[in-house]
Amino acid sequence: MNPLFGRVHLGLPFWGFDGWQGGLYTGDSRPADFLQQYGRVFNAVEGNTTFYAEPPPQTVMKWAAASPDGFRFCFKLPRTITHEAMLYDVREDTLRFLDRLAPLRDKLGPIMIQLPPNFGARELSRLESFLDGLPDDFRYSVELRDPELAEDGMPARIADDLLDAKGVGRVIMDTRPLRDGPGDHPDIRAARDKKPNLPTREEAISNDPIARIVFHPDPSVNERWLERWSKILAHWIREGLEPLVFVHSPSNRESPAIARDLLARIDRLESVGTMPAWPGEEGESASGQLALL
Repeated sequence: MNPLFGRVHLGLPFWGFDGWQGGLYTGDSRPADFLQQYGRVFNAVEGNTTFYAEPPPQTVMKWAAASPDGFRFCFKLPRTITHEAMLYDVREDTLRFLDRLAPLRDKLGPIMIQLPPNFGARELSRLESFLDGLPDDFRYSVELRDPELAEDGMPARIADDLLDAKGVGRVIMDTRPLRDGPGDHPDIRAARDKKPNLPTREEAISNDPIARIVFHPDPSVNERWLERWSKILAHWIREGLEPLVFVHSPSNRESPAIARDLLARIDRLESVGTMPAWPGEEGESASGQLALL
């Protein structure tokens, strides 16, 4: 397990963002340097890239080489499987995708199966059949976005029972912080339009729960949500769970700093360790040498 903060895996939606140069990343870093520098600070990543396109084999090999031991990639199944085909007749495509990730097997967290808003209670039997056909040497976590399956009630309990019976987790998506403050900035408006506005069910139904939290760029808005989530996560850790937490924000420029704040609050409640220094704040160059001032 990653020694940085091994009782919780913490990360961001992706690592390929040049807006973090000069902070999380060194000012002279190139895209080829990003994952290696990201992995010095965070020990997990959501890996949204696979939702949009299946990575070439050589790219997967590069990811394996650039990430440290104990790191966790939580990739999404491609949208061609979940959103376009709605899990119909996708066994071969799914197995091919999982085989593509084989070089990362020791670094994979749960594969995320994000389903569209029109995948509701009537489709749960199809989800059950799909889960029955998955290889058992991977972990999985399902994100249900149908409103009926997101709120407390019999349909949601049936879905939870199904996932529990299959040994599959349920992704928790929380957009409450995003919607809790001013929304006049274009980035915030765009994020609110894109992100689901659903009830947040804070219960963990697996040993490795995934929480995706979309924060507001205003720290004063985030205060109560950081306090709330630090308590939830500390409780899970105290109970022996190993959560994976992914911090979002509208532009994601603020996400590394929000994640650092969240980790510090968790550590005050339940010892998990502190975040390492950021390469871009250490005065380093991309080569790892101290840059001349």
